[in-house]
Amino acid sequence: MPQLDTGPTPFLNVKRSVSGKSWNDRLDSAGQRIAAAIAQQHGLSDILARVLAGRGVLPEGAESFLNPTLRELMPDPATLSGMDVLVARLADAISSGENIALFGDYDVDGASCCALMTRYLNMFGLDPECHIPDRIFEGYGPNIAAMDKLIDGGATLIITLDCGTASHAPIAHAKQRGADVLVLDHHLSEGELPPADAVVNPNRSDDISGLGYLCAAGVTFMALVATNRLLRERGHETQPDLMGMLDLVALATICDVVPLTGLNRAFVVRGVELMRKGQNKGLAALSLAARINGPINPYHLGFLLGPRINAGGRIGDAAMGTKLLTTQAEDEAMVLAARLDELNSERQKIEKTAVDEAVAVATEEVGDGEGPAVLVLVSEHWPPGVVGLVAARLRERFNRPAFAIAMRPDGTGAGSGRSMPGVDLGRAVVAAREAGLVAAGGGHAMAAGVTLTQAQISGFRGHLSDALNAQVAAARLSTGVSVDAAITARTATAEFVHEVQRAGPFGTGNANPVFALPSHRVTFAEVVGAGGHVRCTLASADGAKLNGIAFR
Repeated sequence: MPQLDTGPTPFLNVKRSVSGKSWNDRLDSAGQRIAAAIAQQHGLSDILARVLAGRGVLPEGAESFLNPTLRELMPDPATLSGMDVLVARLADAISSGENIALFGDYDVDGASCCALMTRYLNMFGLDPECHIPDRIFEGYGPNIAAMDKLIDGGATLIITLDCGTASHAPIAHAKQRGADVLVLDHHLSEGELPPADAVVNPNRSDDISGLGYLCAAGVTFMALVATNRLLRERGHETQPDLMGMLDLVALATICDVVPLTGLNRAFVVRGVELMRKGQNKGLAALSLAARINGPINPYHLGFLLGPRINAGGRIGDAAMGTKLLTTQAEDEAMVLAARLDELNSERQKIEKTAVDEAVAVATEEVGDGEGPAVLVLVSEHWPPGVVGLVAARLRERFNRPAFAIAMRPDGTGAGSGRSMPGVDLGRAVVAAREAGLVAAGGGHAMAAGVTLTQAQISGFRGHLSDALNAQVAAARLSTGVSVDAAITARTATAEFVHEVQRAGPFGTGNANPVFALPSHRVTFAEVVGAGGHVRCTLASADGAKLNGIAFR
């Protein structure tokens, strides 16, 4: 008789840990055979081989996974729909010295896109005006007033970066006034595209490039590669060094929480190497302000640099991040970095107050039962700039997607949502927008944003529950801890860490490795910091010790 699938194998036979989660062996029997083959064929340690196999790497692909390169992984940019038209228009504008304006988003991805495009155009002697919208007064994406401002300033070509796919009316208005509009974006697109001269978005419905996992900075970089090629074919003498700007692409890729697979891994590996050289004066200054010790790594990008760049858009001047990433002046970089560091500290205080309130409400809503599939919380006290952070904390605390919505005095609200693997939140929000349940909304699988009225909240909450209930239920069933291997305190050395990091960068789509330490005891523990972190010491039977910390 055929064997029945009994689910994942418990690791160390732990079916229910203190936190209530099972420990599951990341590898089934087939995966263990693949790990053994990887170790044998490539001369790798058993643990590194297990880490690779646990992320779907086969023996024949192990070498390229450990050493991702742009040469091998980057396709022809022309595979993206609309790329040839966009590049031709941009190359024409560069050749004629046209007045170009940029419209970006207020997050790290948008700031990185604007810095990429600005630095590129600067190399041709062009100085584009860059507009980053105010999160509170303008909201996400192009608006008619901002388009008028750019056109009144002389712009004949406007490029929207990390936005624009859903901005039909503002783009139509700009076209009516005689300006051309190019869109470089990655947010989900359903149905009709805006009336721009070109829309390059790997997530538009007719794109078959397979690059939908890129952030907007990755899409922008590919557009610049294609523009360089076209200008070279036209005999243009200036050829900017695009490889020297990969630090910006790496920053955006990590901070926008897109999957660290395929081309994204090459972007991050090469970009982090470049960042360690300190060539970008803004990033170098921000690293000092963030008190980063040792070589920069992806953790620093996501948890120290990114939040500081975002702080300007959350509670300060939304353009500060773009200015920091663009400036070539060391003194200006130091001033901007110091101010962003101050704003980040203020943001942390505001966030804690908002999160405490949200957790209290959500705890009551969830109660002793399962509660709603998607949490949708609303407050008149939350600044719009922190709702994404509140949603992230709720998603983490209650193990389900969450939306936090900040209501304004005029009865409208701006909300941000965070999802979990296996639950496509962005698509559900796009469907709500198309059904007229919200005024505006969009995003991608793991994060989304929405604008709505007080009267629309109930319908939006019901729509998310109906649309995502099955996905959430399935995702929550698979939230046991997947363990890669067992180690001991004595084997957890710096050399061991460096070896495992060869399989990085880790994050969405390339999960951080998890190791179990059997037969170890907690010999010391104390609560540290305002966030309820726990610092501890583990000891093995042979007397080896290992220090650790559990956050929040």
